[in-house]
Amino acid sequence: MQNEFEMSMMGELNYSLGLQIKQTKEAIFINQEKCTKELLKRFGMRDAKGIRTTISSSLKLDKDEKGKKFVEKRYRGMIGSLLYLTASRPDIVFVVCLCAKLQACPKESHLIAVKRILRYLISSYDYGLWYYKQSCFDLIAYTEANYAGCKVERRVQVEIANSWEDA
Repeated sequence: MQNEFEMSMMGELNYSLGLQIKQTKEAIFINQEKCTKELLKRFGMRDAKGIRTTISSSLKLDKDEKGKKFVEKRYRGMIGSLLYLTASRPDIVFVVCLCAKLQACPKESHLIAVKRILRYLISSYDYGLWYYKQSCFDLIAYTEANYAGCKVERRVQVEIANSWEDA
């Protein structure tokens, strides 16, 4: 690359595009603690009480056609900020995408679900991804095959399983 581009060594990478990067001899840790704290402050949730889960197991998010409307611009801003956090937070991807499907006509019930995600971030703002130098990487994801049980889109969910090993 040095033959093609002018380059200079500025030291170890610590921060890039909102990602905080900590490097050790054994691993790299990537998180978005600073962005998370700024997001909580922007949406007035910094002093809220933290919780341990992103969504209630009994909550069923749907279009809520009878619910009270909520300001679309603010809801979309919250969803956009949360989607940006998913770069280092696989623990929130599912529920953020679930809420993102409802952006076209957000209701107060949807806002309650988004605020729950924000409250979860309060108790987990320092979570991130560890990439160890000498380890295998297995990605296994499971979803429920419930035969069009999704109330919003009536789609069937499937199971995915993949595995990669170091070469």
